[in-house]
Amino acid sequence: MVNKLYVVTPRGFCAGVEMAIKALTWMLKIYDEPVYCYHEIVHNDWIVEKFKKKNVIFIEDTDELPKDSIVMLSAHGTAPDIEKEFKNISLTSVNSVCPLVTKVHHEAKKFSESGKQIIYVGHKNHDEAIGALGVSPEHMHLVESVDDIKNINFQDKEVALLAQTTLAMSEWEPILNKVKEDFDNLDLPRKSDLCYATTNRQKALINISSNVDIVLVVGSSTSSNTKALVTTIKNLGKEAYRIETLNDLEDINLESKDVAITAGASAPEHIVNEISNFLKPENFEYYIDTDEDEYFPLPKELRANISSLSRLLVTMFPSNKIEAKNSISKDKSWSATEALASL
Repeated sequence: MVNKLYVVTPRGFCAGVEMAIKALTWMLKIYDEPVYCYHEIVHNDWIVEKFKKKNVIFIEDTDELPKDSIVMLSAHGTAPDIEKEFKNISLTSVNSVCPLVTKVHHEAKKFSESGKQIIYVGHKNHDEAIGALGVSPEHMHLVESVDDIKNINFQDKEVALLAQTTLAMSEWEPILNKVKEDFDNLDLPRKSDLCYATTNRQKALINISSNVDIVLVVGSSTSSNTKALVTTIKNLGKEAYRIETLNDLEDINLESKDVAITAGASAPEHIVNEISNFLKPENFEYYIDTDEDEYFPLPKELRANISSLSRLLVTMFPSNKIEAKNSISKDKSWSATEALASL
């Protein structure tokens, strides 16, 4: 039996994930046909399977999209040329990119247009990195570690530094310091590229770490920010395990241990609850490190489509007073968890 369990806040869905899940849920409700999604909508296996069962078809290339179909682009961001292809093929295209990823895309465009070479810190083959590098492939150079900096030679060219939003702070900071050391003419964004949710969750674990023996991080293997949470704790010399289901607990010795549980930014809360209930700790505490109140509205294309549909329905059925627009105005109070439960 676990001695004490700390359930850490913040954990789970960030504002970008909330927006993307709700957006895809809306797509299913307003279109009576398969909805295609470029990449996993968010990096969580349970959520992806949930949507697959409800007629969402996940694709990895524009060649997989039938002409005049409905498509949503994932929260991780899409290269501009790819987004344009999807718009040309589809009847309706909605981009559910996280605004924090959009910020990085804008920075990449601005720096590249001013002639700068851009060092982009990210994970090779991650959806977010692929999308960002596609903003200006001829100006952007992916690095994953300090050692990768040695292979970069820009001579006297002006240099900028950008990052994948879901990095561990321990991944980002050594590279940041090395690049500052090597390039006198370095340009940085005015505000860090690292996602507020990613850093908040890491800081919360750092602050609780001295109270616990083991940390459990709920999230899928494809989730970069989930891996960052595990890395954060292991760098402190503590045990940390990524888990997705109760089965993942079988080989972890939690007997008489003080345990913290958290979740990556795309992990649903019900899995945290299932695991917490299963552990049956002698002592239980909600550890609140930071409260988050960020909110990202639905994608503008989707809001426009819902408003148009609302006006049409009111015209067709005036006595029923069908007003989908009111649902949009109340979107902030409708959670992604409720959206998933409505499917």
